[in-house]
Amino acid sequence: MSIPIVNSIASWFLKKRFHQIELFLKYPNEVQNELLMNLIQFAKDTEIGKKHDFASIKNYKTFAERVPIKNYDGWQDVIERSRKGESNIFWPTPIKWFAKSSGTTRSKSKFIPVSEESLEDCHYAASKDLLCMYLNNNENAQLFTGKSLRLGGSKQLYKENGTVFGDLSAILIDNMPFWAEFSSTPSNKVSLMSDWEYKMQAIVDETRHENVTSLAGVPSWMLVLLNNVLETTGKKSLHDVWPNLEVYFHGGVSFTPYADQYKNILPNSGFKYYEIYNASEGFFAIQDQNNSKDLLLMLDYGIFYEFIPMDIYASSEEKAIPLSEVELDKNYAVIITTNAGLWRYKIGDTVRFTSLNPYRIRVSGRTKHHINVFGEELIIENAENALKTVCNATHSEIVEYTAAPVFMQGKEKGAHEWLIEFKTPPADINYFTELLDRTLMTLNSDYEAKRYNNITLNQPKVNIARKNLFYDWLKQNKKLGGQHKIPRLSNTREYIDELLVLNLQFV
Repeated sequence: MSIPIVNSIASWFLKKRFHQIELFLKYPNEVQNELLMNLIQFAKDTEIGKKHDFASIKNYKTFAERVPIKNYDGWQDVIERSRKGESNIFWPTPIKWFAKSSGTTRSKSKFIPVSEESLEDCHYAASKDLLCMYLNNNENAQLFTGKSLRLGGSKQLYKENGTVFGDLSAILIDNMPFWAEFSSTPSNKVSLMSDWEYKMQAIVDETRHENVTSLAGVPSWMLVLLNNVLETTGKKSLHDVWPNLEVYFHGGVSFTPYADQYKNILPNSGFKYYEIYNASEGFFAIQDQNNSKDLLLMLDYGIFYEFIPMDIYASSEEKAIPLSEVELDKNYAVIITTNAGLWRYKIGDTVRFTSLNPYRIRVSGRTKHHINVFGEELIIENAENALKTVCNATHSEIVEYTAAPVFMQGKEKGAHEWLIEFKTPPADINYFTELLDRTLMTLNSDYEAKRYNNITLNQPKVNIARKNLFYDWLKQNKKLGGQHKIPRLSNTREYIDELLVLNLQFV
């Protein structure tokens, strides 16, 4: 069978999914309520189901009254029991896999349960839908004439107590049908390598001669890989390496700080970028339009959504609301109930809705990754939009950054301290700092109020990081790999103080 025929068949098959997507677009709240009742009914005989009497729950109101909202620390003990082989605790079918991610206050790592249902009906289903939407919007796409270059986590899977844990990407790759490897590169063997630095060169060596038509991975680590490809091949543009490359599917961190660098190495004006919103806990939203930053919230993946307005988050008034009650342009913490047995779980992300018909969102940050020591409520979205504006105005480019508070001491007022690694530094760092300060004030009224006449906050301080500082910090902390991210904003000085010390060292 010829490649064009394969491409046409695949496109036809994927587009058939649209009648199901249209159902939740037309009846979003009904689909979500039915999904919740199905999850409750399915898990009524589990330990948690019996504890909260799931059998008698008939509506969302009762569910919300009976089942408490918890973060990972509240779930850790039962998850550990499940990892050790106990079954039917929070989900009726066996939990074979646990996706390992960065830790919490109680533990070094989190182990997120991944059920057979969540693997098939959420993660894999979303991968198909992503292609479905892209193909629907781009009828002349030729994705299936070549391969997708996937960049996953660097850790291998480890067996323990009869269960398996590792990076989510490793779990997904390890369980894909054998035929899926034929449409992907690098090979599973290389994808699952544990030594990140050795693995990067192995990926370059294996993929540079392939017909790569799409890219998939976290922007920060994908950029490292692609620059290695250009260095190895001696090319200036990735289109010279892979002439049929047409789209980059990205997620995991904000794309904003990296956008200009990608345009430099992918200068073709027709090249497309598609954003996804996924995590170890599930796959939540997909960009469903060309040239858009809005993500369609996917409502039929076995995940029930609730939201806590951030203005009452972690307060005595904290209360979650269902999807039907959200408002436009308001910042919410995301709460999920899933087909892997997480009930009313705080995932730690914040979103805001850009559309209510259909429900589209933008990821605005993390509940913990913000600075609110002085009541300024600075979130990642503010920081990255401000940095983009300032970089454009000063003709500079940023590789990585982090920011933290400078706490008040005696009569000395507080401030924010930034540590920024530049690819192209500004000509005048003082002007860059002043412009960053002014731009943040235009984007955040709380920050503006605290900066007014230096009433609470002094002007921020910006430090220039040496080359590869953040990479060296990740390496030193054994966090190299696609699953690990630089902490952008923090309410403490834990990260920035460590980085400032390393900034003075030569590695």
